Amino acid sequence: MRQYDFSPLYRSTVGFDRLFSLLDQVNSPDNAVTYPPYNIERTGENSYRITVAVAGFSEADLTIETKENTLSIRGNHSAPAEGEGAPRNEVVYRGIAARAFERRFQLADHVHVSGAALENGLLHVDLVREIPESAKPRRIAINGVKNVEAKLAA
Repeated sequence: MRQYDFSPLYRSTVGFDRLFSLLDQVNSPDNAVTYPPYNIERTGENSYRITVAVAGFSEADLTIETKENTLSIRGNHSAPAEGEGAPRNEVVYRGIAARAFERRFQLADHVHVSGAALENGLLHVDLVREIPESAKPRRIAINGVKNVEAKLAA
């Protein structure tokens, strides 16, 4: 795959550093990670759902956090202490992956997590884009010359 050099664009742009970093990450070898599998769905005009297959993980084994437009989902099996619960069986073949993982998602501006649920081995993370009033487009009234003269005369 080709590598692009974005350094000439850094000279003539301001505030696009994050965009260029995201483009650089597309070609990084970290993107080859395929565990655990996930889906991203659009559930409404301004709502999304990320579904991650986390078979074998409990709620206590999973951590979800957001920081600076990055959503991180981590899974780490907690091993039971010696002497707790039923005796462990010897595993003859392990086909269900139970390894620790961390999956990161870059979120757009004004997108935040509205909830999460673990159901039938699937972790559902709901996201909502809420644009603040100050960032929404607004109509500006145009004052004609007559209106300005009337206000000055008053």
